[in-house]
Amino acid sequence: MAQRLMVRQLWGWTILLTMGLSWGLSFSLARIAAVGGIHPLSLTFWEAAIAGAILLTLSGVRRRRIPVTRASMLLYLVSGLLGMVLPGAIFFYAAAHVPAGILAISLAIIPIVTFVASALLRLEMFALGRVTGVVLGALAIMLLVGPQQSLPDPAQLPWVLLALLAAACYAAFNVMLALWKPGGMTPGAVTAGMFVAAALMMSPILYATGTFVSFGWPWTKVEWAMLGLGVINAVSYSLFIRLIESAGPVFTSQTANLVTLFGVVWGMIIFGEQHSVWVWLSLVTMMLALSLVAPRQQAPVAA
Repeated sequence: MAQRLMVRQLWGWTILLTMGLSWGLSFSLARIAAVGGIHPLSLTFWEAAIAGAILLTLSGVRRRRIPVTRASMLLYLVSGLLGMVLPGAIFFYAAAHVPAGILAISLAIIPIVTFVASALLRLEMFALGRVTGVVLGALAIMLLVGPQQSLPDPAQLPWVLLALLAAACYAAFNVMLALWKPGGMTPGAVTAGMFVAAALMMSPILYATGTFVSFGWPWTKVEWAMLGLGVINAVSYSLFIRLIESAGPVFTSQTANLVTLFGVVWGMIIFGEQHSVWVWLSLVTMMLALSLVAPRQQAPVAA
């Protein structure tokens, strides 16, 4: 029994590491695409469309039917709105103005907000350590946006605050999935439906605003970055939803711990980003905060 539990825990942490590495890279890919001239709304569409196409293809190859019921359609629409359309567009607007590493730190607030909402809804229990983590998370954000010397350019502050709004949407998405999912639906079905719904919701918006941008030829790093974002989300969101089901929203939201760390590292590797001491203090404080918002004991990590 102990050995089986250890295997389950190892599997859960392996999923977290995979999502941390890939989603950490997405901050840099988003910045490459946004700085390269792709409109944030068009980038949101392509990210959802590519991920949705990949998951629909895999479902067809594996002969897995995507449920099309009233309840499932409503779930796809709400998930697409909270998990892709709103936070995606907000995030990509910010990505053109804020370094990848700072974006990663700002989105690390997701587990903190997830815990507070989960506790209020009685999905999780309040504990002194967790409350301390909430306080430290707030302190980390203050260290990031408070001191004038923290950001490379003070004009980036509104964009960091905008990224925090995207984090709130993702936290709402976490809790919503924990509370509501029609029975018999696989994580792949939920994720595919979410991406397809998001792409469909974005289509009239792109038409109305005239912001659609097609893939150019030959491909540049911008097109490869857009493709990478779609692939990363197709894989990571499926793993994310599966882990929410097996380990609970708070444990799963600690993906942000690794995403934050690798997001900063990828930014340094790809862009040569250098950060002020305030940013590093914010990172350390946020990592400590995330470690205190621990997974619930009654929900062991499962495969």
